[in-house]
Amino acid sequence: MSQINAKLSRVFQQMADVLEILGANRFKVIAFQKAARVLGELTVDVAQMDDAQVREIDGIGKGMADRIHEFVSTGKLTEFADLADDVPAGVVKMLDIPGLGPKTVSLLWREAGLTDLEQLTKALDTGELEKLPGFGKKKIENIRKNLAFAKQAGKRAKIGNAMPLALWFVQQLSDLKQVKSVTYAGSLRRGKETIGDLDLLVAAKPGDAQAISDVFVGLGPVADVIAKGETKTSVRTDETAGKMQVDLRIVPVESYGAALMYFTGSKEHNVRLRERAISIGMKLSEWGLFKQDSDTVVAGKSEEEVFKALKLAWVPPELREDRGEVALAENDDLPTLIELSDIKAELHAHTTASDGKWTIRQLVEAALRRGFHTVAITDHSKGQVQANGLTEERLEKHILTVRQVAEEMKGEIVVLAGSEVDILTDGRLDYPDSLLKELDIVVASPHAALSQEPDKCTARFLKAIENPYVTIMGHLTGRLIGRREGLSPDMGVLLQAAAERGIAMEINANHWRLDLRDTHARAAIAAGVKLAINTDAHGPADLDQLQYGVLTARRAGVTKNDVVNCMTKAALARWLKSTRA
Repeated sequence: MSQINAKLSRVFQQMADVLEILGANRFKVIAFQKAARVLGELTVDVAQMDDAQVREIDGIGKGMADRIHEFVSTGKLTEFADLADDVPAGVVKMLDIPGLGPKTVSLLWREAGLTDLEQLTKALDTGELEKLPGFGKKKIENIRKNLAFAKQAGKRAKIGNAMPLALWFVQQLSDLKQVKSVTYAGSLRRGKETIGDLDLLVAAKPGDAQAISDVFVGLGPVADVIAKGETKTSVRTDETAGKMQVDLRIVPVESYGAALMYFTGSKEHNVRLRERAISIGMKLSEWGLFKQDSDTVVAGKSEEEVFKALKLAWVPPELREDRGEVALAENDDLPTLIELSDIKAELHAHTTASDGKWTIRQLVEAALRRGFHTVAITDHSKGQVQANGLTEERLEKHILTVRQVAEEMKGEIVVLAGSEVDILTDGRLDYPDSLLKELDIVVASPHAALSQEPDKCTARFLKAIENPYVTIMGHLTGRLIGRREGLSPDMGVLLQAAAERGIAMEINANHWRLDLRDTHARAAIAAGVKLAINTDAHGPADLDQLQYGVLTARRAGVTKNDVVNCMTKAALARWLKSTRA
């Protein structure tokens, strides 16, 4: 994402937050929220677009386009400055506390005069909040717990941490005889790279809800029970499980499908579905799809029957982000998304030759057990001293060793001799072309200078793409989720160059990276660029992270035909040869 897009996205989201606190028109709030989301996902720099092009962006109307023009031209937004004067910044920060919505925050500010989290903390201790309407002891205690939790945690969990925990809870609950169905929902089911709270959904008879909740709150990682009721129970896990909030909702079997749709979200997708229900004389909620003028149930037991009753094809959860998926479902034109089982090759992995934890033979055998027909050995280049990167002399010997293993495994699996070669700050690669041409595959990746200005890193990567021996551009932005923002090159320019060269862009499946991210991957396939989904494996457990790369690809609408790892052995060999410009 360009820096101007990121700044505008933040400004519009802050404006939406302030407007909610001020009680502004709901449709105005939604317009700012949507503009923030659209700009956050946009891969083209709005500063490089003219006014007509900006107005053509889905979700950006004339009013938003005028605001974007003002911000691009002047570096500020007068309307935002005026709004910021109306509400103290500390009041907006209160929205970061779980359970504090705009109405509650507005009450705390207007009625109690609280303008920041420090004042809120003091008010909780003095009993001052008990004077406010609707602020009973239970609500105040929940705010106290949520405030303490936000200070301790403060960050969303990476999908690689949230997924195993969710699956563990699902397994424990599925063992109960009272549970008819159980799964996780929310942003985790949609495959988002970070997760706020875990949402679990159970179908059961109403009389069994109490027994299920009793077991749930007693499970091992549960450290604190936030709330416990007939249909919803919320807990927080201990430090070993990431101090996550986990919400369990128990619904009747006949409502399970509708509830799963509702609690999977996204909020924007759900709004589209409710609008569609109204347009065909129905009403949709988490309890089911009903006729508009009565409580007659039309559908609800499964997602598939609800979508069918809405005259829509079933939409995969990863696509439910209000990016046009409902219109595609109406025309039965949704893409057939890539599946984990479609991946037949690992094209970026490390061994003990550099910083890996397994030998070449161990890596190859692990790939073979997974049913892969091809595996590439791509140890680090010499610039990665801290990763035991290979000098030119070591690489030449390493190639011979890989070729020997390849010969031993001939007929079982194809073993490629490759390297993950550093893209130096000026765009040159870490090895000379005379050595690169000896390799079967070259993954060119940035590991240094990860705060370069956009124009410099764009030029840097263009030079790397032009190298005739580069096969795949690896983890292009160099980000680490929650730790490092990484680079912001002009993706449009790079994708055009990659398409012309016929090389692939990588979705690095490691849950710290997921780079390319979903919006970049969507832009890549739109530009005709092939993707490579690799684990960057350094040891056996890393191959399991392939699922996160596939989820990211699915969020981008990627099919198996877009991914080189899904090619047949022969087709992959032909493609590899074609990348040698």
